[in-house]
Amino acid sequence: MSLPVFLGPVTDARVGDRVRVEGDEARHAVVVRRTRTGEQVVLTDGEGTAATGEVVEAQKNAFVVAVTEVRHEDRATPHVTVVQAVPKGDRGELAVEVLTEVGVDRVVPWAAARCVGVWRGERAEKSLAKWRATAREAGKQSRRAWLPEVRRLATTADVVALLKEADLGVVLHEAADTAFAALPVASDGVDVASVVVVVGPEGGLTDEEVAAFAAVAGTHVVTVGRSVLRTSTAGVVAVAALLSRTGRWA
Repeated sequence: MSLPVFLGPVTDARVGDRVRVEGDEARHAVVVRRTRTGEQVVLTDGEGTAATGEVVEAQKNAFVVAVTEVRHEDRATPHVTVVQAVPKGDRGELAVEVLTEVGVDRVVPWAAARCVGVWRGERAEKSLAKWRATAREAGKQSRRAWLPEVRRLATTADVVALLKEADLGVVLHEAADTAFAALPVASDGVDVASVVVVVGPEGGLTDEEVAAFAAVAGTHVVTVGRSVLRTSTAGVVAVAALLSRTGRWA
């Protein structure tokens, strides 16, 4: 059985150290997960370091772990960003959850022209907090040493800037002429260190958005097949297909 994973201050931890976890994470571990003394757990800082150890103290608002093993994990390549058009309801959180599980490094919510869901004012802050909490919990559930970054709401201009920074840009569009399978990735001898995947809203991309993205060098507008996927699942399908052609899943 896999050991439970919690967030903790283990960036500089060494074997033999005692690491104290407090606050909401401790309450979740002790009150919700019923973690008790003598149990083995894994603590991660979400930035590549994970420490295994025994719980030696457990209180309502804090617990202490005696570290027996420390592991450092380098960032995987390629670095994958998904620009996710904001969907309606809780479908955004579903997308973030599964994107995290599949291995995405960064999620960027996007206010596309045809978005049904709208983030403004207080709602924007609450929605962003939900996405970040979802990524955090999904990262622990999938035992990731590196937790994904969830950025603030992006404009179309912001998305263009992200595509310009990437080695490979992928824009999903049901009417594209290029097949997803034609994308150049590492398995084809192409050096791709960073990928940005753009997922449009339920109403589809506008012609202006497609034109702006397609004008960026290294960006490909592609279709993932005959079926039209929901915005909450399209990114997951695309990233899984991409990573299967790289060394990340070797």
